[in-house]
Amino acid sequence: MGYNVAIDGPAGAGKSTIAKLVAKEKGFIYVDTGAMYRGLAIHFLNQGIQADETEKVIKACQDAEVTIRYENGIQQVYLNGANITSRLRDEEVGNMASMTSAIPEVRAKLLELQQNLARTQNVIMDGRDIGTCVLPNADVKIFLTASVETRAKRRYEELMAKGVPCNLDEIESDIRERDYRDMTREIAPLKQAEDAVKVDSSYMTIPEVVDKIVELCR
Repeated sequence: MGYNVAIDGPAGAGKSTIAKLVAKEKGFIYVDTGAMYRGLAIHFLNQGIQADETEKVIKACQDAEVTIRYENGIQQVYLNGANITSRLRDEEVGNMASMTSAIPEVRAKLLELQQNLARTQNVIMDGRDIGTCVLPNADVKIFLTASVETRAKRRYEELMAKGVPCNLDEIESDIRERDYRDMTREIAPLKQAEDAVKVDSSYMTIPEVVDKIVELCR
């Protein structure tokens, strides 16, 4: 039985950044759900299936096994035992993943794969419904959040550093709207699990947040 850590929280809270650092610190597998969707997309492409052939996509899910491993500290993704890491960023793979991820059966398959991985490995997952839906029995549950103003400022500074023109007020408005959508959607809405520890990173540095979560994992 693996040791499982679930990190949920709103957009811009730094979940992925923190989760990857905690995984590295603890020697856990960071479950990259995006990479797993792309792994399934490669499976569909290998079988010559088009994204709009929904019935074929659903049927193909039955014999797909996507797993994540770390080799020499580098994430490797396997599809039915074959290393497919080098294909994950192909444009056709990204397009297929984007179009098929909306299919409920594809999401259900991904949930099955995530839970199978968590049963056998020490994992850390981040998202919006990990502690409530994906890993309801996780050993540690974190609800990582920050004020809307803090999250908007972080995003603004990130985009400016990349030379991308942006407006702080617009970013803040977008985050408020996304929070509302995430919290009010019918399927797996964003909410803090009853047994999750709330970590507000508004006035914390990244190392401080990592240390806090690592401490909770002991």
